[in-house]
Amino acid sequence: NFKPHLMQGWSPDFISRLTEEAAAQQLIDVIQPVPGDEAMATSRRLAREEGIFVGTSSGATLHAALEIAAEAPAGANIVCMLPDTGERYLSTPLFADIGEDMDAAELEISRSTAGFRFDQGAAPAPQPARAPESARPILDPEAERLVDELTVEEPVVMFALEWCEFCWSARNLFGAMGVAYRSVDLDSVAYQEGELGNKIRAVLAARTGSPTIPQIYVGGKLIGGCTELFDYQRDGEFAKALSAMGMGHTTFEEDPYSLLPKWLHSRAS
Repeated sequence: NFKPHLMQGWSPDFISRLTEEAAAQQLIDVIQPVPGDEAMATSRRLAREEGIFVGTSSGATLHAALEIAAEAPAGANIVCMLPDTGERYLSTPLFADIGEDMDAAELEISRSTAGFRFDQGAAPAPQPARAPESARPILDPEAERLVDELTVEEPVVMFALEWCEFCWSARNLFGAMGVAYRSVDLDSVAYQEGELGNKIRAVLAARTGSPTIPQIYVGGKLIGGCTELFDYQRDGEFAKALSAMGMGHTTFEEDPYSLLPKWLHSRAS
């Protein structure tokens, strides 16, 4: 009895050919959503208890399989594939407690490739041409209403992804400053129904001019992503805005860029 169980992946706009064919042939009986924290917890358990080193998506796949196994009849066969490796996740919140500082040899290698050196500025990215009106996406009215509502009603709101290291870094700053904020995790189970998370993301991209996440608003004002938030805090403007809204917070004396994952080294200005 073939019952594939699917999870939302890291690329919300990509559907594999295998999945498309399974859906077209009506072979999918159940879609099993998996919360991000459960996926990461299962990945860590695999590494700790079984010596299997995989990433977040594989943790989500196994978590779904274990939930299905708990309800399956005796003697049922469950196939769970983990085609992944954990090395690429060392720089993410999944393995945040593992040291990642580069040693002297690694730093020397990093300096060997022009344009990708950490000790000199990066070339400015080319600006994309503005699309004609006819080519612009049609935005979902409900998603637009939600973005309007959240950015007006929430003093500090972050449109985020559950497993994104930049969202994680912004959360670290909010936590260090004791800032109460609303995190709208667009890839979470709560926003999967009707592709609402993707629809909200399209609204944000159209309004901000950037497809990247997170997008952070303070007092209804767009601050930008993680590094823009850090610059906003460095300049003292974040604390001023919080005080103006009557929001309690603590002083953060350290460089906020120290909250980024260890593999992200600051470039020269």
